[in-house]
Amino acid sequence: MIRNNAQAMVSLCRDHGITPVGITKLARGACEVAQAFIDGGIKTVGDSRIGNLENMAGMPVEKMLLRIPQVSRAVDVVTYADISLNSEPRTVRALSAAAAALNRTHKVIVMHDLGDLREGCFRAEDTVALAKLVLDLPNLELEGVGANLACYGGVEPTTENQQTLVDIGRRIERELGVRLHTVSGASSAGLPLLLRGGMPAGVTQLRLGASLLMGIGLNDDPIPGTTQDAFELGVEIIELKEKPSVPINSTALDAFGNKPEFEDFGNRQRAICALGKQDIDFEQLIPSDPAIRIIGGSSDHLILDVTDSKMNYQVGDAVYFSLSYGGVLQAMTSDYVRKTYRNAKKAERLAEAA
Repeated sequence: MIRNNAQAMVSLCRDHGITPVGITKLARGACEVAQAFIDGGIKTVGDSRIGNLENMAGMPVEKMLLRIPQVSRAVDVVTYADISLNSEPRTVRALSAAAAALNRTHKVIVMHDLGDLREGCFRAEDTVALAKLVLDLPNLELEGVGANLACYGGVEPTTENQQTLVDIGRRIERELGVRLHTVSGASSAGLPLLLRGGMPAGVTQLRLGASLLMGIGLNDDPIPGTTQDAFELGVEIIELKEKPSVPINSTALDAFGNKPEFEDFGNRQRAICALGKQDIDFEQLIPSDPAIRIIGGSSDHLILDVTDSKMNYQVGDAVYFSLSYGGVLQAMTSDYVRKTYRNAKKAERLAEAA
């Protein structure tokens, strides 16, 4: 499914003169997922965590660090990432020193803030100055300019703000006498604009994660030509008993310091499953069996009401859920959730799973 999504997005982007970067952070940098991207035609893989890129060290693909680098990790950034997104002069100086020490050339995309108020220089002149610094420093290559949208501030990619980024890129080229290889416009949130024909010429790259992995874009809307069910969470029933709906003489706070409230539905068939709030926010779970109701749980236990289900659940059976974006992120990050990859090709270095 992920490979097919990648193929669909590579084809869509190619038709508009855009090269997609496959972002693996939602899958915790799993090498199996990165391999599916590669098999689908992705040429550059990106992740927010250096450790995830390190796991992919043996894979034959260009690697991008998605989160702006830490000065303290400059050597690791240059070692495991071919390219990084940057907004700070001190950081690019550290990357230059690390690249020189390792006798490598590291590519830099300077980030401009288009109003989402996450990373990037806020004034165009500062973005141009940062680009000049990259050009002046040894062992760095100015790859291009980029921006992030629809992540922290919820600012939607539009023709206007994407054109602003293109114009800044052209200003850098004009004032510094260079040619940029990349204008990295947005994430999967930019795909609806692309599909509407509103992406301006000059945007050459989109950083795609949610669309490749979950088939969704802006506001979690499905992207045509992709599938939305690549991830499924199965949890095992470890207790199945009929019990009252309301605890007996409940007066104390729960394990998370909250005063719980309960509605009396009488005696119900309750299934306790081996999953807890330590692994995932229960609000991110959507039961595949519509007759199941999530009652609640604790750090280690998920409690379900299975009374109305037509399934004859037994202790040891699995109950399945689809997940929101946040749910996939949490489940993939938890070392207590075992990951199984269907029809996955063996990558050179496999990510460890619990």
